[in-house]
Amino acid sequence: MKPLHTVFALMLFVFSCSSSKNMVTPEQTAALETLVNSKQFKIESLWAYPQTTIALQRVLDTGLLPPGSTSGNISLIGNYNFLKISGDSITSSLPYYGERRMQVGYGGTDSTIEFKGLVENYSTKKNKNNTIAVMFKAKSNNEMFDVYIQLSPNLKSDMVINGMGRNVIRYSGNLLPLEDQKK
Repeated sequence: MKPLHTVFALMLFVFSCSSSKNMVTPEQTAALETLVNSKQFKIESLWAYPQTTIALQRVLDTGLLPPGSTSGNISLIGNYNFLKISGDSITSSLPYYGERRMQVGYGGTDSTIEFKGLVENYSTKKNKNNTIAVMFKAKSNNEMFDVYIQLSPNLKSDMVINGMGRNVIRYSGNLLPLEDQKK
């Protein structure tokens, strides 16, 4: 009888924990909408997910990656990176892991994705699961990128960046209001 009671208690604990993860309060949803509509936010990525190809896998599996990383998911913890939206302006410094489909500039100055300028075609869409999708185009060096960001009420972000001369890459991380960045 005691083992059955223990199993039931464990099942109740697991179900209560899993259901609480998906609970989103109206205040969280409203705060996310206000933040996105203000266009005053910053994203700091914790993980990069490059499109894994055989060539990339061979290079990245040589032991050059941080601990816990593979060719398909690379830890960015401790690696300074950001994407900042301030009104119609964008700045970023995102490490890029992946294959290029065109010539790289001499000296490797365009190895990161560095947006600095204006956002084009900025639009948002509220999804049924209380997330907000943010879409826009931006330029880094001489390359245009399509950016798709999904923001959650728990201030988590999932960002996909697709460039004309690079394979697609995805980042996941945290959403921060810009006023928290002023120190």
